[in-house]
Amino acid sequence: MCAADDKFVGPTSGPPHPPSALWGVLLLIFRQASYLVPSFPRYLLRFLPTIFKGLDVLPKMSLVIKNLQRVVPIRRVPLRSRMDVVRSVLGVKDFDLGIICVDNKRIQHINRIYRKKSVPTDVLSFPFHENLKAGEFPQPHSPDDYNLGDVFLGVEYIFQQCRENEDFYDILTVTATHGLCHLLGFTHNSEVEWQKMYNQEKLVLEELNRCTGASLQPLTKGLY
Repeated sequence: MCAADDKFVGPTSGPPHPPSALWGVLLLIFRQASYLVPSFPRYLLRFLPTIFKGLDVLPKMSLVIKNLQRVVPIRRVPLRSRMDVVRSVLGVKDFDLGIICVDNKRIQHINRIYRKKSVPTDVLSFPFHENLKAGEFPQPHSPDDYNLGDVFLGVEYIFQQCRENEDFYDILTVTATHGLCHLLGFTHNSEVEWQKMYNQEKLVLEELNRCTGASLQPLTKGLY
């Protein structure tokens, strides 16, 4: 099982997108640019809703999964179906969520910029609600607040760390769930914080196991 990374505060995810598949992809591209280039003019994100106003293709709140690497083949359908269950169990299916799959080079670059650690890792989370505490639920005050943030999955790193008897998509699901819990304020900087996060992940994965027949365990099992 791969070692878990802490939640950290990076650039937030910008405004929610109008109900359009095209908008969701475009917004994610702009957000990725802002992660990789800190000087990116993020104010441009505020103009995009006006440009795409009136488009009505998909439900507003969505899960966008983007694959930005070619090292490891990724099938988004199984990951999406599992993460839809996870979002439902956590009660956050009414919020936008971005999951971005990247290789070692790109996640190392992001890790170096925002955590000063020039090494690849398994998961990095950029929360929209940066001050959310573990166990709290986001309280949207405007349409802009229906956004959880983004989870970057280092899929090349995850693939390299998988054992022979482990299913790659099982580990992807566990890691993405861990990243999503970070977006919801959970951390593991101390044993007390870890216990709260572990219990939350265990609860979610047990329900996912019941629905899918899998046997998934929390990413940070045995951390303390």
